[in-house]
Amino acid sequence: MNYGVEILISAILIILILFVVGYIIRKKYYKEVDQLDSRKLELMNRPIAEEMAKVKQLNMTGETEEMFEQWRNAWDDILTVRLPHVDELIFASEEFADKYRFKQAKESNLKVKELLNDIEKDMDAILKELNEVVGSEEENRKEMTDVFKQYQENKKYLLAHRHLFGIAGEKLDKLLKSVEAKIKHYEELTDQGNYLQAREVVLVLTSEMEELGEIMEKIPDLLTECQSILPAQIDDLKSGYKEMSQQGFILEHLQMEKQIEELSKEIEHYLGFLKEAKVTTVEEGLQDIKDKIETLYDLLEKEVYGKHYIIQEVENVESTLEQLLEKNNAMNHEIKIVQNSYQLQDNDLKIPKKLDKTFNQLVKRYELLKAKLTDQMTPYSQLEEELKDIDEQLKNIKQDQEKFTERLHNLRKDELDAKENVYACQRKIKEIIRLVHNSHMPGLPADCESLYDHAEEQIENVFKSLNEKPLNMNLVQKHLDEARDTVDHLYEKTEEHIETAQSAERVIQYANRYRRQSAELAANLEEAEQAFRGYEYMAALEQAATALEKVEPGALKRIEEIYESHEYSRS
Repeated sequence: MNYGVEILISAILIILILFVVGYIIRKKYYKEVDQLDSRKLELMNRPIAEEMAKVKQLNMTGETEEMFEQWRNAWDDILTVRLPHVDELIFASEEFADKYRFKQAKESNLKVKELLNDIEKDMDAILKELNEVVGSEEENRKEMTDVFKQYQENKKYLLAHRHLFGIAGEKLDKLLKSVEAKIKHYEELTDQGNYLQAREVVLVLTSEMEELGEIMEKIPDLLTECQSILPAQIDDLKSGYKEMSQQGFILEHLQMEKQIEELSKEIEHYLGFLKEAKVTTVEEGLQDIKDKIETLYDLLEKEVYGKHYIIQEVENVESTLEQLLEKNNAMNHEIKIVQNSYQLQDNDLKIPKKLDKTFNQLVKRYELLKAKLTDQMTPYSQLEEELKDIDEQLKNIKQDQEKFTERLHNLRKDELDAKENVYACQRKIKEIIRLVHNSHMPGLPADCESLYDHAEEQIENVFKSLNEKPLNMNLVQKHLDEARDTVDHLYEKTEEHIETAQSAERVIQYANRYRRQSAELAANLEEAEQAFRGYEYMAALEQAATALEKVEPGALKRIEEIYESHEYSRS
């Protein structure tokens, strides 16, 4: 009995669950159906009919009439066939959902979505075309008002001021007639209802009128340049060229007459383009002509400046040549004198030879330049460049002369400095001897004696090289550097030995107080004294210090303190 009740309850629960699930799914499909129906109503309410009504107000002929028929047929098909079919499918979807036939409901909804998407796409295309036609008509009407106004103004201006346009007037007439023909074509297309084709004509007219306005604005100035300004500049060039030629300027290398003739031909060439109203080509060409004219002016001006420079500087350069020649002769004379006392290196002797060669070349170049000035066959601009280069080379020679002269003067100074330095080495050796004497050392170790002998030998080498004729300063300097290094080293070693000897002596004297108390100490001190007398001061210090530390640890530090205290009290 209980088992049967459980089965019944379970069956009821399953039924309830299925019912709830089915209800939820059905509600979902109802919602989808409502959304599809709303979308259908939205499409039906789009303003296609209103837009088509606007088109009816236009000329219903030609292109517009054909397109209107297409739109109306397409719209009728949507309203009478396609949307009713959508209604049928939506109703079917509701029935499928009511009967829990969810698969069929889903398929029906998908079909409705596809149909609505297609309908919307076609309606968008219709609206777009409607807007193009209506918009084109409105834009055409507005823009053509401006085009026609501009056309009338340009036509009146050309009639009233035709003299400003000269040879371009006929071409401008043709351009205006072309615009007039397009305006008539536009009116014909509009009357025929071909608004889209008329739109294309309007765009072309707008561009052409803008371009025509720029052309008419530029032509008078370009004509003035071609017929007045540039020819006047060319005449000025001719006059300037002729005047400078009469004044003796050499200008043949500029080929001025040929270039002026070519410029005149180019102007005539661009007048031909201007006659055809090709202003962009003329603008670019005239700018090129202006640049060429400016270049020719610059070339003539360069010749004027060249002559001015030659007149001003040629005497200065000649004066500089004479001064440097005197200096060069003086320098060569001084070299001979110096060579009697000093041995000059090959590199030093190459310098005056090189200066002589360069100087002679510059003298020849200058003489040739003066000959060209007399012959009057060379342009001043070329002579200017030659003179500037000669002047620059002379400045370089002057610097080299000054450096070499200073080098000669420094040889004597180097000799005196070398003598002073070798005397300083001798004084330092005497100072070493004095230090050794005052220290009461029994003598110097062998290494110091060897250094002393070596230093004396090197000092002697310096004096020998100083007495040689001619004097080789490089050799003198080499011996001097060696002598100074040896003397400095000897001085340092002597100071070290003196300090070591004094320390050893103090330690031995301090340790003597323990000599009777310790036989070992006495023996060590005896060895230390023997080392001291044998000039082995470091060995004596180490021997005495080691022995003393054994009997009195810290004695070395106390000796140092006593010595420092004694030195402080003396000071």
